[in-house]
Amino acid sequence: MQAAELFALPPSLQAFADFFRAEAAPWEWVKQIGPALKAQRFEPARPKVPVGVHVEGLVHLDPTVKLPPYATIIGPVWIGPRTEIRPGAFIRGNVIVGADGVLGNACEFKNCLLLDRVQVPHFSYVGDSILGNGAHLGAGVICSNLRLDQHEVEVRLPAGSAKSGLRKLGALIGDEAEVGCNAVLQPGAVLGRRALVMPLTSFSGYLAPATMAGTRQTAVRVPRRD
Repeated sequence: MQAAELFALPPSLQAFADFFRAEAAPWEWVKQIGPALKAQRFEPARPKVPVGVHVEGLVHLDPTVKLPPYATIIGPVWIGPRTEIRPGAFIRGNVIVGADGVLGNACEFKNCLLLDRVQVPHFSYVGDSILGNGAHLGAGVICSNLRLDQHEVEVRLPAGSAKSGLRKLGALIGDEAEVGCNAVLQPGAVLGRRALVMPLTSFSGYLAPATMAGTRQTAVRVPRRD
């Protein structure tokens, strides 16, 4: 599987294009988040930071980023234009966010890449994951990133399992995919473009584009959105 089958790097993140190649496996993008940030020059310009927002380390905040009264941002972090950070967000290292996103209240983000228009509005955990353009997580969604036995995460695909080379790997969520409230995406879960996971579902494996999985992981086709 190539990353281009799930998502496309948007213009807002072209500064990182050398690290996120379309032909690479999508889990390889997770490995490149840290190196991509290390290679960037962090500009000092940023919006006025409220007293209750703790900023530590190398942090790039586009001047149009909307900051809440209180949050914690620990670098290295890169957050793009018009992104909204809501109260209580905990952003703790190796996080890249494109344009027009929402990093919601009481949500935690760690070692993840969020492309344009990603919405994670309420009470979620996103670690070691990639969220495609327009992806949306309902309240309380968890991207689980560590197996209980702590072994290497394997990615289960239609053609068979692939070794990720990672002990920690969360979800790989395609463009415009959506996950319902309080669902759990198990380590290495892959959601195709426009795929839907119903609320309260524990999902593992691969969900094909434009299909929907319920609590028993039965996939059905999703009508096309106009």
